[in-house]
Amino acid sequence: MNGRLALGAFGVALLLAACRSTAPPAAVPQSTTTVLSGAVYAVATATGSSVAVFDAPTDVPSSRSLRSPQPDGSTLVLLVEEQRPGWFKVLLPLRPNGVTGWIRASEVSVATHDYRIDVQVSAHKLTVWKGDRVFLEDTVSVGSPATPTALGRFYTTGLFETARTQPFYGPYAYPLSGWSEVLFDFDGGEGQMGIHGTDDPSSLGRSVSNGCVRMSNEALTRLAKALPLGVPVEIRA
Repeated sequence: MNGRLALGAFGVALLLAACRSTAPPAAVPQSTTTVLSGAVYAVATATGSSVAVFDAPTDVPSSRSLRSPQPDGSTLVLLVEEQRPGWFKVLLPLRPNGVTGWIRASEVSVATHDYRIDVQVSAHKLTVWKGDRVFLEDTVSVGSPATPTALGRFYTTGLFETARTQPFYGPYAYPLSGWSEVLFDFDGGEGQMGIHGTDDPSSLGRSVSNGCVRMSNEALTRLAKALPLGVPVEIRA
């Protein structure tokens, strides 16, 4: 991922580390409290300094704890997959890709929205949906054959402004909950994937990154102004 979030462990230096070494970019404040009409996705936001994660919705010792803010400085957000009284099953921003866990509803606030992102790797195409209509389409770059973009269901975990400090990542970068399946230690990062812009538009439409998805700067700026955090990202072949 030469694009800014490509695969980083994120402290954003960590976050974008798989793309390139750099100083941490500035986090962009995001609202997680507005409930949109017709929303279909729920996002849980940590209200304290950590969220306990359980293997099942029972009051047994937790299997792990996720801190907030995260290492990259952004507030912890989790995409809700299922709800039971007092509990949420959430997609976790951890390895292995697709891992889930249960959290107590009392440790988070929940908001809903109706955005989703679909990335078709073979077509080098990214589509953003708002409800049942297309909000935006863009030609993107994806991972090279040696460092492919991981496939699966992920979500956006943060948003960082990079225009002034890391212009090679374009104006913004979204870290994702997914990780490279071939890069586990890259230039100070842990291989976290992301969606970001680029200072090389000629790379768009090609398979040349270390795993991140690169968009045009214009399209990415539009997303940064409209999307909440916790947007599902489906990456498929």
